[in-house]
Amino acid sequence: MRKALGFLTLFGGASIPDGRTMRWFPAVGAAIGALVGVVWWGAGKGWTSPLVPAALAVVADLGLTGMLHLDGLADTADGLLPHLPRRRRLEVMDAPDLGAFGVATAVVVLVARFAAFSSIRPDIALVAGIWCASRSVMVLGPVLVPYARAEGGLASVFLGDGPLPLAVTGIVGVVAGGALAAWGAGVAGVVAVAGVVLAAAALYALANVRLGGFTGDVLGAAGVLGETVALVLATAKW
Repeated sequence: MRKALGFLTLFGGASIPDGRTMRWFPAVGAAIGALVGVVWWGAGKGWTSPLVPAALAVVADLGLTGMLHLDGLADTADGLLPHLPRRRRLEVMDAPDLGAFGVATAVVVLVARFAAFSSIRPDIALVAGIWCASRSVMVLGPVLVPYARAEGGLASVFLGDGPLPLAVTGIVGVVAGGALAAWGAGVAGVVAVAGVVLAAAALYALANVRLGGFTGDVLGAAGVLGETVALVLATAKW
């Protein structure tokens, strides 16, 4: 649990993850989402305009996660979207700078999240459920696609727990996230969590074709993309 906190948030102390760290991803995701939801809900009590609470919710998420997953999303966009050979894609994702694809993707995602938060009533359970599901689909990544780097890397340690424990953890986490989101937002919550799963699955499929599998950046991107799609779906009229 401490290693999962240290890896996914600014809390728990710096630590190197191991094969068991992912078992705690859904729980940590639910905790992050609950804190973001509390900030969103609390700010809604202090400001009449929904724009300030929405902005604070986005900032709270970025602060709690240290922008780790947003960085992964930007790096993944730089690697997956341009026309490049496979080896070059991985090299681009390793580079410390960001390209136009990464910057544009990050901006679009942040704007979409802000718009979604500002469009619906603050709901702590909905956000906790979506964030739980987003970390659960990160757990399912190593089950669905192979690791992309033949030479190994930080994210390769997640393979040590074996596919069955990861699959069980991921599925249970998605179900738990769906239950939380449904408790808060009913049908909209269920649809939102389904959006997390579909968005992550689409990203993993694209990464498998263009990279040969997942990387740590791809796992983070799957979580952020899933959350964003879920928030947008939750604002629709269900």
